[in-house]
This record gives sequence, structure tokens and C-alpha cells, in this order.
Amino acid sequence: MLDVLRTAGRLLWRHWPVLLAFYLGAILARYGVIEVAGWVGSYSAVAGSLLLPIAILVRLVALVAMFLVLRDGMRQLRALAPLPVDGRTRRQEFLDALMAGILPFFAFYAAWGYLREDAVAYSSRVLELTTGRLFEDAPAGDGLNGEITVTPLTIAIVIVAFVLRWLLKRYNDRLPRWSGIVAAYLEAVWVYFAAVVISAVVGTVSAWISTRQGMVWLGDLRSAIEGVFVPLGWLWAATEWVLGEAGGIILLPVAWLTIAGVLYGQAVEPEAVSAEDLGGDVGRRIRTRYRSLPARLRARLGDLWSDLIARFTPIGNALVLMWRAGPVLIGGFVLLYTLLLGLQGVLEMAIPRAFGPQDLGRFWFINDELIFLIAPVLIEPVRIALVAGGYDGVIGRLRGRRADALETPAADAASAE
Repeated sequence: MLDVLRTAGRLLWRHWPVLLAFYLGAILARYGVIEVAGWVGSYSAVAGSLLLPIAILVRLVALVAMFLVLRDGMRQLRALAPLPVDGRTRRQEFLDALMAGILPFFAFYAAWGYLREDAVAYSSRVLELTTGRLFEDAPAGDGLNGEITVTPLTIAIVIVAFVLRWLLKRYNDRLPRWSGIVAAYLEAVWVYFAAVVISAVVGTVSAWISTRQGMVWLGDLRSAIEGVFVPLGWLWAATEWVLGEAGGIILLPVAWLTIAGVLYGQAVEPEAVSAEDLGGDVGRRIRTRYRSLPARLRARLGDLWSDLIARFTPIGNALVLMWRAGPVLIGGFVLLYTLLLGLQGVLEMAIPRAFGPQDLGRFWFINDELIFLIAPVLIEPVRIALVAGGYDGVIGRLRGRRADALETPAADAASAE
């Protein structure tokens, strides 16, 4: 844990102005994109929603830039992957990291509610512009609030964007360099709309389950038991609270470390598992049916499947790396991250109070967003440096274990002689 802290401190000391500049740039770019998307969405909900993934993509671009800037100070990572020396290689490394990070970052973005925040900001802007246009008797758009729902068009956007992205990847050698920007946009579009569809489906299923008679019976049974034996109710509530809090405390830093592992791309490859060992009899029957298909169709299906699986492979590799690093290092990193969250909470509470009593309309309504932005601006460079230091510590722990494994047989052979 001390090594992680020292590395994070060194990285922060050397690079905090650059980290701060990238973070502020991402905030301004996100705001601009949402404003433009809201304006377009007030005329066409579909066109506006197609611009909204760019707001998330610009934050990912800044995140990739911040992590790659820190590479020169990560000693353990540099021992495995020296820094590229030419500009072409650096640009390709940035694009590869960006493409690999889209899926895990969008998943993280949705799981922690940031996706909903962007959607709410976009819908509010669409509603504001559309309402103003209605009062002016100007033509309104095709949607009042720009809300993205699950429709055949939404599903078609996912399919079309995924297929176009696959075609760009397949014929990448024949396309100009700027096609990488289009590929990143298409990747963001299909992942974003897929997340919207999945979230809507999960919400519908959860709402349906919660209204079933069986769930009502379980709720009545719990209430009856708690009425007879009150301490059991206390224990149940305490268990729910602990699981909820512990899940958030542990999963958030692990998610950040996973994103760093995907962007740096130095996760340890897991041991390969033969496809013949998966699925048992059912898997064998599926593979037999698959082999009976025409060769050309199997080739196309194999390409699509490989392209889809390739997006999840870096995530799995990063998780395997953390698993092999051991619980002590990961636990220390989680503790440091939790302390950082506590510091952020203190700043968010103390900074507004530092301005003292001010007029609500003349001061707070004008300056509230800037004041509440101070704490994230101060914390974000520290967060990125801490995550990078944690990942470098994971790499160092793994390298140390490999060195010990190589030294042990040599020592045994020397003693035998």
C-alpha cells in the first residue's frame, strides 16, 4: 500500500497541471456537446440522440489521455511496455486504448448513474428549447423531451452501428487514417444504445417481478416474522445496509482499476480453455450443428463472434491480473480509494460553507455550479494518479512473483549440486 501511495504521489506531483487541464477540457466539451445535441434534439429526437454518445466519448478521450500521460512515471509498467518513441506508434496506442475502453467505460458510466445524468441534462435542454419554440409558435421537433426509449428504431440503430463498425475494422487496411474517428463514434453509438435497451429491459423485468404475487407473499412473511421477533428485523436491515455499502465501497475502486487495466493493456493472459471442454453434451451438440453450416456462413459468423468477444477479453484479463496480485494489495488500494472518497465528501461539504451566507438569487443561483465543481476539480487528478499508482503496484506485485518463481528452481538446482 505504501508503494501505491508513493507512486501516486510522484505521478501527481509531476503531472497534476496536465491532468487538471484534460479534466476541465472534458467538462467543457461535454457541456458543449449536450447543448448542441439538445438543440438538434429539439428538432429531431433521433438526430439529437445520435449526438449524445459523443458527450460520453469526450470524457473517455480525456481519461485515456490522462492515463497515457502518466505512463512515463509508472516504473513497473515501463519495465513491461517501454514508451513508444515515434508519433505514429503513440497515436496508434491512443486509438487502441480508446477503442478498448469504450465498452467498460460506458458500462461503468451507466452503472454509477452518469449515463442517466447526461440523459437528464439532454432531455432538459430539449424540453427547454421545444417549450420556448411552442410559445413562439415556431415549429417544434418530433419529440417533446428527447427521451430515448426502446423502439424498433433504437434496436435498428444498435444493429446498423455494430455492423458498420465491424466493416470498418475488417477493411481497416484499405481505409484512410481518419476512419478511426468514425470507428470510435460508431463503437460509442452501438454501446450507448445497447446500454439504453438493456437498462430498459432490466427495469421492465424488475418492475414485473416486484408486482408478482409471490413477492407480495414474501414481503408479508417478512413483516410477520419481524413483528414476532423484532431483533431479526434489525439483523435483516443491518445485513442489507452492510451489503449495499460494502458493494459500493469495493466495486467502485475495482471498476476504476479494471478500466486502467483495459486502457494500459498489460493484463496477464488467463490460461486458455479449450472450446471442447465447454458446455458438456449441450455444447457438443451446438458445435456439431454449427459445423454443419456452410463454410462461408461459418466464416462470417466466426468473424462477428470474435469481434464481439474481443471487446470483453481486456476486461477479463484486467480482472485476472488483479486476482493474481492478491487480496492484500487490492485491499490496500480499496482503502486508499475509500479515504479519497471521504476527503471528497468533506470538501463538498466544506467548500460551499466557506463562502458564508450569501443571497440566494444574486449569488447561489448564479455561482452554484462553479462552486460545486471545485471539489471534483481538486479530487479528479488525485483519483487518476491513485488508480495509475494502484495499477503499477499490481504490475510490480506480479513481476515480483514471477522473479521469485524463476529464482526458486535455480536455487534448488544450486543446492542439489
